[in-house]
Amino acid sequence: MIGISYGCCKIPLQNVTEATMFILLGFTEDVELQVLLFFLFLAIYLFTLIGNFGLVVLVIGDSRLHNPMYYFLSVLSFLDACYSTAVTPKMLVNFQKDKSFSFLGCATQMFLFVMLGTTESLLSAAMAYDCYVAIYNPLLYAVNMSPRVYVTLIIASYAIGALHGATHTVATFSLSFCRSSEIRHVFCDIPPLLARSCSDTHTNELLLLCLVGLIEITTILIVLISYKFILFAILITQSAESRRKVFSTCGSHLTGVSIYHGTILFSYMRPSSSSASNHDMVVSIFYIIVIPMLNPIIYSLRNKDVKEAMKKL
Repeated sequence: MIGISYGCCKIPLQNVTEATMFILLGFTEDVELQVLLFFLFLAIYLFTLIGNFGLVVLVIGDSRLHNPMYYFLSVLSFLDACYSTAVTPKMLVNFQKDKSFSFLGCATQMFLFVMLGTTESLLSAAMAYDCYVAIYNPLLYAVNMSPRVYVTLIIASYAIGALHGATHTVATFSLSFCRSSEIRHVFCDIPPLLARSCSDTHTNELLLLCLVGLIEITTILIVLISYKFILFAILITQSAESRRKVFSTCGSHLTGVSIYHGTILFSYMRPSSSSASNHDMVVSIFYIIVIPMLNPIIYSLRNKDVKEAMKKL
């Protein structure tokens, strides 16, 4: 049989027809379970929007929250709302039987969730540094974390996120997709798409490992180093009240960062042969949909200023 070779493989001509769209198979074909999942994720999505945009309104509306720490928190909340929006609405549509996704729609979704996810990782590092500046040398906090500094950190996080998202989107959709267009996933994630390509994906897998690894290592190191100095500051603090305030302010951030980075590392820092399973879908759902819902709870319930602002509102 005549065929076209891709690396060491030979694809028959009858199978080389380029796919024009993807079919996101999702969790299950069970209709009753799909209805249940539809309402479950709809409730999570609505709670995510209300919680995150509610925090943005709190920060804007309460003058006591007008400082860099809460500006970072409001940007994080906005990111979480957009992060969930990049995936959840299309996933809800998929539960209603329309599982098809065009190349353009899939590429747009990939760019958005990679960009927003990267921006959130970098922003978490900036928030850790902000905690360090506020606690380690509070007298110089206004100088070291001036509007010029924190606005630059926010813009740089978005710029690097956009560059990272564009890199993976272009690299992925430059491949040929001549196998079955069915993808066992709920959104256009990179590993399942690479698994469906008939091109040589070694470069893409290496790019994914290197870039995600670089971003994760850099942000985690910044967080760990910042909290190392924060811990030193806590140990030399004599006031028990001051220590409680430090734990309430930065403990919530450390909790959120640990959960988020743990799921990211589990999803992307593994061999490609172990991906594309139902277990991976659950992990992906956790950091794309569940964590954005939990962040407003984590940051509000353990923060005295936010709770007071909520009571006032």
